[in-house]
Amino acid sequence: MFKEYKTIKEVVGPLLLVEGVEGVKYNELVEIVQKDGEVRHGKVLEVHRDKALVQLFESSQGLQISTSRAKFLGRSLELSVSEDMLGRVFDGMGRPRDGSAPVIADKRMDVNGEPLNPAARDYPNEFIQTGVSAIDGLNTLVRGQKLPVFSMSGLPHAEFAAQIARQARVLKGDEKFAVVFAAIGITYEEAEYFVQDFKKTGAISRTVLFTNLANDPAIERIATPRMALTAAEYLAYELGMHVLVILTDITNYCEALREVSAARKEVPGRRGYPGYLYTDLASLYERAGRIRGKQGSITQIPILTMPEDDKTHPIPDLTGYITEGQIILSRELYKKGVNPPVDVLPSLSRLKDKGIGAGKTREDHADTMNQLFSAYARGKEAKELSAILGEAVLSKIDKLYADFAEKFEKEYVSQGFSANRSIEETLDLGWKLLSGLPKSELKRIKEQYIEKYYRE
Repeated sequence: MFKEYKTIKEVVGPLLLVEGVEGVKYNELVEIVQKDGEVRHGKVLEVHRDKALVQLFESSQGLQISTSRAKFLGRSLELSVSEDMLGRVFDGMGRPRDGSAPVIADKRMDVNGEPLNPAARDYPNEFIQTGVSAIDGLNTLVRGQKLPVFSMSGLPHAEFAAQIARQARVLKGDEKFAVVFAAIGITYEEAEYFVQDFKKTGAISRTVLFTNLANDPAIERIATPRMALTAAEYLAYELGMHVLVILTDITNYCEALREVSAARKEVPGRRGYPGYLYTDLASLYERAGRIRGKQGSITQIPILTMPEDDKTHPIPDLTGYITEGQIILSRELYKKGVNPPVDVLPSLSRLKDKGIGAGKTREDHADTMNQLFSAYARGKEAKELSAILGEAVLSKIDKLYADFAEKFEKEYVSQGFSANRSIEETLDLGWKLLSGLPKSELKRIKEQYIEKYYRE
């Protein structure tokens, strides 16, 4: 039985205070029923004795608290899940946005997820092919991993995200693969770009798309990634699919957290973000992984734009602590026309060694990767030296490395947003570039692989 209260005492922005309540729980859903029958929705943010602080999903403008009733529903926010979600577009609260009927639910799941026993986790160790050489060849994505993309304002992270969503797949053809894509706080044009791109390429058939627009309420922005992860958990652990979750843009999510925190008059932490930002982000990122005894898996690629291009900003800083590496996009490469502009040297996938090698990608993958990193780093040093002192100071071998770095950016990293390279094509391209160096310089590659793959 639902309890209704006419004891709404105060409204401040999106927050509403209800007094004299009993048995109310944190995160419980609330309906605010007005005299004319209009209903607004919210959830309980805080409970203290007989007082409940409610966060409204809609605007509080025009709300008459003297004649309104607060109805507590006794449950938290839930998502109706079914295999029919694939191919559909929803808003940030899980309501259909594609004009079709609501999903007929197999079950309803709490969007906050369920606690996972750490001992039940299985180690990520299987390769996911994204079709992007800078990731597949050098910073490999492993099934069950969380690998964020650190972007900057004005860089094409939307196109990069759409490319990964379109192209990602597991190499074993008999295994079911799905993508859950959550667009958080984006413009209508960006949302339409994602929807039309997925429809045009046919990727929509294996994708569940959640779009939260910039003019939607902040509380919906906080719910959107949890909706996406709940859908992913159903597809992975109930239906045995391998699910890639792409969340863009995490910065908009954190700004919504800061807005809600300020409305609650909480003591701010670094840069005004709430002190629990680390814990909150961990509650999202740690929902990736593999579980022993379950066939499916959840792999996460959160995308965030670094405010002021600052890697030490709290959002990328805390994200780096929680996740297993990062892919960093470079403004300098973007200006050169390199797309996707992945800066491979500071980028890192901490689990890449677990997903490559014989039986997973190819036996020469690890050696090739190490040699490419080394040669590109030396080539960049040679280019910087020639820019300062002139090309005349470079030795013959330094000039070869500088030329290698130039070709590496133009041919290996830059592939456009429509090219989908297999892992074999990526590795072969690496060998083509390395073959421009003398064999004696390939000190990180076993002799047997040089004999097999080096081109004179």
